Amino acid sequence: MKNKIPETARLIASSFVIGLFLSSPAAQAAEADAAIDFLIAGGIIYPGGEEPFVGDIGISGDRIVFVGPKYSGTALQTIDAKGKIVTPGFIDTHTHVGDALSSELPAARLVMPFLTQGVTTAFIGVDGGGETDIAAVFAEGSGRDYGINFASYIGLGALRKEVIGSEDRAPTNAELAEMVTLVDSAMCQGALGLSTGLFYAPQSYAKEGEVVTLAKIAAKHGGIYDSHIRDESSYTIGLEGAVSEALDIGKQAGIPVHIAHIKALGVDVHGKASTIIAAVEKARAAGQIVHADQYPWSASGTGLDASLLPRWAQDGGRQSTLERFDDPEQMARIKTEMADNLRRRGGPDSLLITSGTDDVKGKTLAEIAKETGVDPVQAAIDVLRRFDVRVASFNQDEADIAAFMNRPWVMTSSDASLGHPRYYASYARKYDTYVKDLKVINLRQFVDQSTSVPAKLFSLEGRGTLSKGAFADVVVFDPEAYAPRATFIEPTLFTTGVQTVLVNGVLAIDKGVPTGKAAGRPLPRKSSVDGC
Repeated sequence: MKNKIPETARLIASSFVIGLFLSSPAAQAAEADAAIDFLIAGGIIYPGGEEPFVGDIGISGDRIVFVGPKYSGTALQTIDAKGKIVTPGFIDTHTHVGDALSSELPAARLVMPFLTQGVTTAFIGVDGGGETDIAAVFAEGSGRDYGINFASYIGLGALRKEVIGSEDRAPTNAELAEMVTLVDSAMCQGALGLSTGLFYAPQSYAKEGEVVTLAKIAAKHGGIYDSHIRDESSYTIGLEGAVSEALDIGKQAGIPVHIAHIKALGVDVHGKASTIIAAVEKARAAGQIVHADQYPWSASGTGLDASLLPRWAQDGGRQSTLERFDDPEQMARIKTEMADNLRRRGGPDSLLITSGTDDVKGKTLAEIAKETGVDPVQAAIDVLRRFDVRVASFNQDEADIAAFMNRPWVMTSSDASLGHPRYYASYARKYDTYVKDLKVINLRQFVDQSTSVPAKLFSLEGRGTLSKGAFADVVVFDPEAYAPRATFIEPTLFTTGVQTVLVNGVLAIDKGVPTGKAAGRPLPRKSSVDGC
């Protein structure tokens, strides 16, 4: 049974009450004197952080100029939104679309998989991958155009690779000072903050003190500490230990903490959501700023090497790993640890290869092992000898997903990466699966978690709400047709049901059809340091 959208009649009645607070008759008359650019008429408006009502949205230039039950003026173009849901553009706080945004191809920079879901703003540079030259990321003076707005972190992984390389060691004092200088410069250039991917080599080689030192620099500028925590399962310090480490880094550095794609990954930690929620909410109650994002899928997306190889076997990069494969003593140890990592993730049936050649792509590790006549660990090693491949790892429990999703400090994200349907369908899936089908959250929660909550927590001024003076990032979707099409076998199918998308007041989707117009903007964060 599908969840019903609030009845239009009730919303119309409440609209007149809400309208009294939105604008006076004199103000509405003044606004009606000149024709506005767009009138979104008669939609069921979820303004972000407020109760829904039926009404109109007026847009001139890149701003919203009217929000209320009825606009009495004229418009150059009217968009009929009757029976449709009207929301702020969705804000995706954890993505891997940096390559698309930096592409030389204008079509790639539109980021059409996001626009067709209603996503108008994305954060890049996550998991420690953020470039050290933030000015270059924002392409200052390049004349490039973008389909969506975006902000970027500077990443620990990029810092370590630039300064130290892929070695498993602590930085020297000189190297740490160089990384400090790079973070300071990036924050002056508009970075959101410092991101880390402590689960991944070579970032996993960083000790807590190193991270605290760098996070303090981001904190000085008013930034955020964003972390793919060191362990989302039971690999090293465990899920609880990794969350504790993230909170401790934030406390020592005096910086807000954002936990990336919060989850309980693998059979050893299923059911731990309540424990993690309690730890975060204890920290929040003590005055610490902590929040998280979550993608609405039970399968994560990562590399086969990251899923199964022990971190010590990756010290020095891929070539060093391949050399260890040829050492019988080291290979025996690698196989033992890989077998335990495979168990954690739910066994060979839980790992679906999503990249590579046709003989492996679209198959589970169990299927590859059966076809080649070897055990699953050996099958994984044979694949890794040939190339690095991406996997969809089915490793989460729905009860944990639901528990995290219902917390007010958890916002929507996609963790968009190639080979996983989350790139094309995360927001539609959250609506279709967790609002309409499973009823884990309601429609307002979905909208707020995707708009006003991230806008507020990340200080995105003028974004995330449908309010007078806000930037005109607006989405209109059909509540019956908005649904994902992408699957793990066909991950590049576009979402259906989005009728209209405006980015900074420019039509990016019109009557369900992309216009090809690119009106997105880089969103550098203003540093709190004078003279930056």
